[in-house]
Amino acid sequence: MSTGEIRRVIIIGAGQAGGETAQRLRQAGFEGEITLIGDEPAAPYQRPPLSKAYLKGELDMERLLLRPPSVYAEERIALLTKTRAVWIDRANRKVRIEGGRELPYDALVLATGAKPRRLPLVGADLDGVHLFRTAADVDQIRTRFQSGAKLIVIGAGYIGLEVAAVARQCGLEVTIVEAAVRPLARVTSPEVAGFFLDEHTRQGVRFVLGGQCAVIKGQERVTGVGLADGSELPADLVIAGIGVTPDVALAEQCGLAVDNGIVTDRHCRTADPNIFAIGDCAARPMAHYAGRMARLESVHNAVEGAKIVAAAIMGGKDHVEEAPWFWSDQYDLKLQIAGLFQGYDQLVFRGVMADRAFAAFYYKGGTLIAVDAVNRPAEYLGAKMLIQTNRSLPPDVIQDMSRPMKELVASAR
Repeated sequence: MSTGEIRRVIIIGAGQAGGETAQRLRQAGFEGEITLIGDEPAAPYQRPPLSKAYLKGELDMERLLLRPPSVYAEERIALLTKTRAVWIDRANRKVRIEGGRELPYDALVLATGAKPRRLPLVGADLDGVHLFRTAADVDQIRTRFQSGAKLIVIGAGYIGLEVAAVARQCGLEVTIVEAAVRPLARVTSPEVAGFFLDEHTRQGVRFVLGGQCAVIKGQERVTGVGLADGSELPADLVIAGIGVTPDVALAEQCGLAVDNGIVTDRHCRTADPNIFAIGDCAARPMAHYAGRMARLESVHNAVEGAKIVAAAIMGGKDHVEEAPWFWSDQYDLKLQIAGLFQGYDQLVFRGVMADRAFAAFYYKGGTLIAVDAVNRPAEYLGAKMLIQTNRSLPPDVIQDMSRPMKELVASAR
């Protein structure tokens, strides 16, 4: 498939990854047809603010949008909202949408995202029990964010903790139920998890760690959450934040390989050379971690995928990838993460937790692989640059607070 043969690009999924892909193609000079298909009513919008400023009411929907809706028409991007793709005909290169209409493509980009896991409990469909994924979800929740209301958050990942922080700032009584023995168990070290546990506890959040939810109580409306040990937590509102699963139904239907996401090569191309997959739904080789496939749920990954696909479709130079990065805002704490910490064998700190400004550096075999920086932007940026350029610093050097991080990075080999 050469660039000259590509006249029609269809992007399924109008989230950050899909919206960015359409925009990047136009910026790169693609003159063919672009069709962007999304099942939500809105144009592509940012999801990270949903659990932060949007939930607080500090950001409205217009400011959440990646771009004004008029831009899509101006740039000849056919944006189909409230539309669901239901079938991919690989042999004839066509996508069927609800209603039976079939759209031909030369290149197809799957940016179908991920779906929130639903609570497998009796009572999960009661009024007052919510998932947390879309702007519509948050719109429903915000009407019930009233001071004094009792909120149960099920799941202590980033979304759960961010929601809890906003809820406390709004005056709600908050209890977090988490099956693991600590919050953030899958995404950070016990030490950093312990810091956030202490911070939330200090802010008045109650934790039930190692807790198993057994049933959601109530008649028509939720009144509580019953735990496996027989205890019951009163609730006016329940929010489930127990993770997501990649939306791979279309990929499976048309026979593409799936393994915790749609499997792609480093150019985000599936086994079918005419089909790409990006964002939360895709698993690809990690440029800075040799031999590792990963499916990342982040703005960075969505944008990187868009850049990679645009370059591949346009036949230009390969996009030079940044090191993976993530962030989380909780109270006045900004956690910035660079790299992937899994498999670390040494953890060193720069700064002290008691100051509420520190960085945790993760090493594997003497090589820096990730950082968690809390209110330390210089450490975050420095570590990100080191990982991106395949450089490292000895742990004892990292811990030397007498030298600025910028100076240490400049000396790294």
